[in-house]
Amino acid sequence: MKKSLSIVVLLLTIGICAPVVTAQSTVRGPDPSTLRDPELEKDSMHNLEVARNYFKLKKAYVAALKRTEEIIAGNPTFTRIDEALYMAGASSLWLAENKGKQKASLYISFDGTTKKTLTPDEFREMGRDYLTRLVNDYPDSSFREQAEEALKLVGGGAKKP
Repeated sequence: MKKSLSIVVLLLTIGICAPVVTAQSTVRGPDPSTLRDPELEKDSMHNLEVARNYFKLKKAYVAALKRTEEIIAGNPTFTRIDEALYMAGASSLWLAENKGKQKASLYISFDGTTKKTLTPDEFREMGRDYLTRLVNDYPDSSFREQAEEALKLVGGGAKKP
């Protein structure tokens, strides 16, 4: 009787402690999706500060758009990607309306080997895309309200294919 009771107690102890032991061994550092390259983060932060200067102080929307596009393409996990998306979207919309100190024709895109400038409708669509991405992917962003207001002015978010 004593032998069977001690076996039952031993099995219960193993059964209770085993999940705790395995649960502790599964945690191995931070989530890989949050790991960031410090040099890339630093470079992106520099580009964001320069873009912010162009955007807010100089009203140079072509330069701001180019800097933010570099951030968005090169570092999609950047900690301030929501601000870069907002500046890219707003710059595109303002270029569509010919606002700012730089002419929209200074923005050149490449189709293979040919250079082309964008039309106001293409700038508007590009702005919609950036702002829609901000609203959908970063709902807690401090730039969400501004993005939603800008989207309302241009007829809503980007249409899904």
